Amino acid sequence: MIGGGEGAYIGNIHRLAARLDGAWRLVAGAFDADPERGRQFALAQGIAADRSYGTYQELIAGESARPDRVDAVAICTPNFTHYPMAKALIEAGFDVICEKPLTATLEDAVALEKLARETGRFVGVTYTYSGYPMVHEARARVAAGEIGTVRTVQVEYPLEWMATAIEQQGNQQAAWRTDPKKNGRGGSIGDIGTHAYHLAGFVTGLKLQALTADLATFVEGRALDDNAHVMLRYQGGARGLLWSSQVAIGNSNGVRLRVFGDRGSLAWYQEQPNELVLTPLDGRVQTLKRGAADMSEDAKARTRTPPGHPEGYLEAFANLYLGFAEAIRARREGREPSAVGRNLPTAADGLKGVAFVEAVVDSHEAADQPWITPIAV
Repeated sequence: MIGGGEGAYIGNIHRLAARLDGAWRLVAGAFDADPERGRQFALAQGIAADRSYGTYQELIAGESARPDRVDAVAICTPNFTHYPMAKALIEAGFDVICEKPLTATLEDAVALEKLARETGRFVGVTYTYSGYPMVHEARARVAAGEIGTVRTVQVEYPLEWMATAIEQQGNQQAAWRTDPKKNGRGGSIGDIGTHAYHLAGFVTGLKLQALTADLATFVEGRALDDNAHVMLRYQGGARGLLWSSQVAIGNSNGVRLRVFGDRGSLAWYQEQPNELVLTPLDGRVQTLKRGAADMSEDAKARTRTPPGHPEGYLEAFANLYLGFAEAIRARREGREPSAVGRNLPTAADGLKGVAFVEAVVDSHEAADQPWITPIAV
């Protein structure tokens, strides 16, 4: 692991998720921009001293020289560091698990996706919500035509944690997220809007044709957007509306997806993740429970406990790690991956996310050309 050291929320989530199914062991790391603090953290995690590195360059050099080198490296650092780290790892022959967005700039995302494709290295991107069983169930039911042709997609990701200028009060997580040099051009749209965009496309299978966006910065002195409304036009005629906000008071993590077709609709709410609501045309509303016998193969592959025993965010994140492990093993063994190793977010999805953010900002800034087509859809 690179980054994710002392006090880093997402690093601990990665470690918990990786351990949950026994598919991974954390054996090496460069955990902090302060080399000594990173080494001390590594030792506290039970990592051997000779695999507790001060920098990611030292990690690459040290692991490359070992017969028992690591199988993959997780990048848990701010956006602007993703590209140089992932590029160096891929060129050294390592598979990569990367936090989203894939990179801070579109140019870097294009180059990284191309490098991963040409080298055959696996690059998994942690779009967490595609790890939930009922999200896969929704995807399977849309693909099976249960709600007919998709007409409208409504997706939102509201948070409240940045409703005040906490970046000016010593909050380091907020500080780099509001710094264009470290975060990239998009604020809320890059940090959480990419999650919503990926979720909508993952479930529906729709490809974006064009978008128009309205960004807002409500907190005075903030350099990037903290609220975004985006209208979406999909290939084939479907329409969508995406809302992301870091200043929506009363929302802790309100990810919500609704998909409306000409024969019915589906609704999923991340804070009630074990249920999927199916509403057929002229039929009874059905609440589908995770763990039911008639679930799809993809949903079953990501389910650990029966209905009534809730599974949530950590399990969804762990499903990604379990899937990444299966995809890497299958590639090495020359076989097709099992269900849990399919339909994973990879570098191609990461590129689409960065292209989406770029198009949103371009649309907002170009008053004379509101509808923008991303280069990668």
